[in-house]
Amino acid sequence: MEALKQGADVLFILLGAIMVLAMHAGFAFLELGTVRKKNQVNALVKILVDFSVSTVAYFLVGYAVAYGTSFLVGADQLVAKSGYELVKFFFLLTFAAAIPAIISGGIAERARFGPQLIATAVIVGLVYPLFEGVVWNQRFGIQAWIKDLTGQEFHDFAGSIVVHAVGGWLALPAVLLLGARSNRYRKDGAISAHPPSNIPFLALGAWVLMVGWFGFNVMSAQTVDKVSGLVAVNSLMAMVGGTLAAVALGRNDPGFVHNGPLAGLVAVCAGSDLMHPLGAFVVGGGAGAIFVFMFTLTQNRWKIDDVLGVWPLHGLCGLWGGIAAGLFGGTALGGLGGVSLGAQVIGSLMGVGWALAGGFVVYGVLKAVMGLRLSAEEEFEGADLAIHKIGATPDREANW
Repeated sequence: MEALKQGADVLFILLGAIMVLAMHAGFAFLELGTVRKKNQVNALVKILVDFSVSTVAYFLVGYAVAYGTSFLVGADQLVAKSGYELVKFFFLLTFAAAIPAIISGGIAERARFGPQLIATAVIVGLVYPLFEGVVWNQRFGIQAWIKDLTGQEFHDFAGSIVVHAVGGWLALPAVLLLGARSNRYRKDGAISAHPPSNIPFLALGAWVLMVGWFGFNVMSAQTVDKVSGLVAVNSLMAMVGGTLAAVALGRNDPGFVHNGPLAGLVAVCAGSDLMHPLGAFVVGGGAGAIFVFMFTLTQNRWKIDDVLGVWPLHGLCGLWGGIAAGLFGGTALGGLGGVSLGAQVIGSLMGVGWALAGGFVVYGVLKAVMGLRLSAEEEFEGADLAIHKIGATPDREANW
């Protein structure tokens, strides 16, 4: 019976890993559809290669930093419990690799390829797992300190803070250090419009992310006996709440409409196992509103050229989700309880602070040592031709 339980747990978390792996195709197509045509190939290549670098960094270093488990042992030890620790690594790797995928959207169209891969290795190998271990593995006694202070530990069931806020707030320094795309903000005060190059691909990316997100959230239970239908329906309600808020406030703009559900899903991750479905709907709607308002503000008023709006989407909506878990997860608003607003605020702000500091250090050092940005000529030509020597839809055959 125990062997059957182990096998079921391995299959359960493996299916979750595969669903979240599929989300990386969503990241790729969301970016591909948003950037200009001359940068579409770069979007696809970055996500796949970043994932590959993330796998190596997390396998050799990151997972051990977060959970104290090294895979540098014999295969006879790795197959314990039907290899559960290995598929748990696979599942959590897909979370870790989401960090560079998030950053990729913010720095699109003008970032050099090599420096970003180095940043990916450092972030996934060290920066991210240090905070991951604090929240999900009791590292450094910080959760115990928060519990002593507030009565509850910081609760982040599926990563509103650990994954999304950390990814979004790591991306912000990268975006600021890179600077805006050439001619985006003109000297006369005008803003050059860079509309999405392919709305169908943008929508496809959003749909792939939405579907995969149910693996992201539901399978965060990590074992079959802990799975909850509440997580699935809360994810659904937050998704539609974010969509409806975005369509209402974004004036039917398809970019907002397809990012709205993602905003809702980012926000519900932390408390998806605690909230009432109506609470999740409100949290998702709030996230959709935050994204529309803050994306417009950052792009037009503050002139921060975050191409996909990853700081509003993941950074701010993730922060809202971490705090909202303390509100809507409580029994007063129909939740299951066992969560403290004070703990949620402390844990959420810790994640933001850690990511901001990490982002400025990693990208600041890389900028000083080797540079982050394509040359003006390469940027004008487009990352596809400058880096990969081919466009998404070549107009003619090459002369070899």
